[in-house]
Amino acid sequence: MGGGVAYSEHMKSSADVQAPAAIDSCNVRLVDPERVAAVHARMPSEADVVDTADVFGLLGDPRRLKLLVALLDGELCVCDLAAVTGMSESATSHALRLLRAHRVVSVRRDGRMAYYRLDDAHVRMLVDLAVAHTEHTDAIHPERTQ
Repeated sequence: MGGGVAYSEHMKSSADVQAPAAIDSCNVRLVDPERVAAVHARMPSEADVVDTADVFGLLGDPRRLKLLVALLDGELCVCDLAAVTGMSESATSHALRLLRAHRVVSVRRDGRMAYYRLDDAHVRMLVDLAVAHTEHTDAIHPERTQ
């Protein structure tokens, strides 16, 4: 095709193109081996990490979280929890069964009535801290479309 330079001569090979330097890359394997050892020593077992992730997964559902926030004021029956959260009684019962199976809530029976409450102070603290965090933070949610 006429005396021009071939197209392929203008193309750079992948070896000619340098990748941008990674910002978070480490040049050494361990910067602070003593601290790494200390953190590793206090790391929970794999099973405990999985169980903890399961609890956070339970707290990650807005409907279940509403139930837990409602229980911050004390125990309530399924009917009252359904009314407070706007969920059906069936959906409320299902969510409470799941929360109870993971020991996030506990139940007290009085005849045919079942009253639910947060299982312990740790659960109360998790819910309180999560709500307090969102109340004073303007979160950026790139995953949400506007």
